[in-house]
Amino acid sequence: RLDQHDFFYAGESGNRRMYLVRRGRIAWSYDDPGGKGEISDAILLGNGNILFAHQFGVTEIAADKHVLWHYDAPAGTEIHTAVPIGEDRVLFLQNGDPALLKVVNLRTGITEKELKLTVGNPGIVHPQLRHARLTAAGTLLVAHMDRNRVSEYDEKGVELWSFPAESPWGVTPLANGNVLITDRVGVREVTHQGDTVWAWTPAQAPGYPIKSLQQAWRLPSGNTVVNNWQSPGPQAPSPLQALELTPSGSVVWMLRSWSAPADLGPATTLQFLGDDATPLYTRFGSLH
Repeated sequence: RLDQHDFFYAGESGNRRMYLVRRGRIAWSYDDPGGKGEISDAILLGNGNILFAHQFGVTEIAADKHVLWHYDAPAGTEIHTAVPIGEDRVLFLQNGDPALLKVVNLRTGITEKELKLTVGNPGIVHPQLRHARLTAAGTLLVAHMDRNRVSEYDEKGVELWSFPAESPWGVTPLANGNVLITDRVGVREVTHQGDTVWAWTPAQAPGYPIKSLQQAWRLPSGNTVVNNWQSPGPQAPSPLQALELTPSGSVVWMLRSWSAPADLGPATTLQFLGDDATPLYTRFGSLH
């Protein structure tokens, strides 16, 4: 059912599509088939603007789709995540040699912070880093795909904490201080003491077509939503785009919307609206 939740949706595909779904209908859409790179991360800001990373750059657009700010990734680099700091700054990770954490002022274009991050192989750019998210404490969680770990950094780039993961893609800070990690194995909620307090794998949902989990979100109800990236094809049934799971792992909602009037395409990220399911943190260390 498309009307189970209101959400903002973006898909990693050559068409660079994003949607705002309300009451089961597409209320807004964006399509840039001529653009270069796939949308890897996207966030609907409180002012209605949209910030998105698209492999070879980061862009902010207004609701009327005109470009407010844009950054081109230098040759030989890629960008797969972008995180707002309030409405005036963006933090993004730039895969490359060296890999960089950058904070840029969206209004002035000035780079206010730049830090080097350690990666597994500086010469192989694409698999270095995936999603990053700010925490309520003003630290940053980073999915190090090619180092098989999730790390937490302070504003000076000092690693405060890490947890092993197999090619992690998604990291989500939770209100209780724990972290949701999505990797090749499945989804885990882990504590900073290294304990796994909740876990789920696709093997627990036999019969549901799942190929590549990317991110997870904890809803106020206590349920967890995970997305599944997969391109459409001749397979039957068509792949799921997302699953909502109870704490016991039961499936209570699935998203499978590949045809009119709401062909959403492959799922990269969802942002649930109206219930504070995706808090947008406003500081990185002393930056507000």
